[in-house]
Amino acid sequence: MQIQETKPIDAPEHCPGPSSETAGSASACAGCPNQQICASAPRGEDPDLPLVTERLSKIKHKILVLSGKGGVGKSTFSSQLAWALSLEEDKQIGLMDVDICGPSIPRIMGVEKEEAHQSSEGWSPIYVCPNLAVMSIGFLLPSDDSSVIWRGPKKNGLIKQFIKDVNWENLDFLIVDTPPGTSDEHLSLVQFFKNAGIDGAIVVTTPQEVALQDVRKEIDFCRKASIPVLGIVENMSGFVCPSCRNKSNIFTINTGGGEALAKEMNVPFLGRVPLDPSIARSCDFGKSFVDECPESPASEIIIDIINRVDQNLQTKKSSSL
Repeated sequence: MQIQETKPIDAPEHCPGPSSETAGSASACAGCPNQQICASAPRGEDPDLPLVTERLSKIKHKILVLSGKGGVGKSTFSSQLAWALSLEEDKQIGLMDVDICGPSIPRIMGVEKEEAHQSSEGWSPIYVCPNLAVMSIGFLLPSDDSSVIWRGPKKNGLIKQFIKDVNWENLDFLIVDTPPGTSDEHLSLVQFFKNAGIDGAIVVTTPQEVALQDVRKEIDFCRKASIPVLGIVENMSGFVCPSCRNKSNIFTINTGGGEALAKEMNVPFLGRVPLDPSIARSCDFGKSFVDECPESPASEIIIDIINRVDQNLQTKKSSSL
């Protein structure tokens, strides 16, 4: 799969693209809000792209977890997806945290006190269990309270290092946890994955319209960047009582929630993950929720979502043959 070069948001129709030699100076750039950014960016293709592509080619499946809205539980879902995939001991799973300014994956995975180490083969990811490796800027900061105040080029450089300099070995799945929105980190991922291909994106939302509105923008970004949408997950979909297991709706679903949005945008709907206090507790203590609470309705739904994603990947593979 070839991913077209992503143009700046709100770019004119004949935008030359941010990597073009005429970026920021072409006639089509006049009046574009991104003109100054493109004019000051490095020209031409990144010379490290062939090495990045070679590293990524050793990974069977590459999945982005996206959401236009913050606070919808995207990192929580990414971590539980990685945990659940690792239940198959013959599969090697990687979880890459590219939320540079808000890295929560180390704590969620229970490895916040670990430090990344370098060897002759590059950075070694942190292994949560024998077949689940994690990489995050959180392992490189002097303390948990250290802030990251970076502009786009430094974020771009670190994401590139996470791909080409981390010894991921041969992974079956690389799950990429992204920050909210459609900004520097997302454009960097499109650039680095464009030759190796992205299997697709899982888009996470909550039921209320204020979240769905931003998710529409995220799906539009995926289409402009030629990233297949594997499906929408509706997170925090009702509350499951830990005692009686009854479900109560917390958010008023005025417009049909994630399922209605999936139909509207013509993408698969993967399922509803309910609010369960045990999920928050598992994340706070760095535990696998599907291991700790296998009988929970939320665990069953997460496993069902994985099966649906696997089915979608198999369908895509068959249709490409």
